[in-house]
Amino acid sequence: MTVAAGISAGAALTRIPDLVTSDRLPLGGGYAPAGVASGWSPRGGLNVRWHVPTEQPFVALTFDDGPGPQWTPMVLDVLDRHRAPATFFVVGERLTRHEDLMRHRIGRHELGNHTWAHRDLGKLDEAGVRDQLLRTHVAIRRVAGYPPTLMRPPWGHLGGSTLVIADEFEYDVVMWSHQMREKRYAHNPPAQARDIVDNVQPGSIVLAHDIGARHRLVALNQLDAILNGLHRRGLRPVTVSTLIAAAAAGRASIKDFRADQGQMAAEK
Repeated sequence: MTVAAGISAGAALTRIPDLVTSDRLPLGGGYAPAGVASGWSPRGGLNVRWHVPTEQPFVALTFDDGPGPQWTPMVLDVLDRHRAPATFFVVGERLTRHEDLMRHRIGRHELGNHTWAHRDLGKLDEAGVRDQLLRTHVAIRRVAGYPPTLMRPPWGHLGGSTLVIADEFEYDVVMWSHQMREKRYAHNPPAQARDIVDNVQPGSIVLAHDIGARHRLVALNQLDAILNGLHRRGLRPVTVSTLIAAAAAGRASIKDFRADQGQMAAEK
């Protein structure tokens, strides 16, 4: 392409409003892909997980946005009856206000980072993301007695800054493969349970909420039915960390088996 042609093509592109928008985030904002050297982690990257491939009959139930005094205790009661562990992605400000709801009931469960104030991380620069995650990181460590290793961005909104800071904290970013669809099943709550039970598979990560609008009770009131249904299918609820560890152990076993087979073949 000649210089003149390039200039002409560039001019044509600038006339298309969809390609140049006034609200585009700056390079230092949420969608910046580059990491700063001061924040590099030894890993050099991180995992973003929508599900975890595994042959183990494990499913991870996750609850976002709490804790709150209305529904979090109800969720914990149901999980306790079934001895079912879950992962709670907590909002730091709410955890600080209601830490007694979780402090003595974490037990088999785990807490993940869901920001301090449920901010949209996709619109924040690195300093803003770091503040949201650090304050909640400290709160979880104080309440649970251990630092979190997982985070979930509110609304699932990811930007480059979020990935950079999540790597700095050595987090895995956890999304979801299935979610409660309370509005769809508002007039048929048992169908919400069937939707989850019939469609999850080993390695699924299920999104629910233990705080929010009242329609979310459609799903929470079906937790008994969901857990019973998973049991009938031979599926076992686990934390996200357990799911990740089980998958890693399975991959290691397959790798060792293949190495052994290769050694045996070489010896023949």
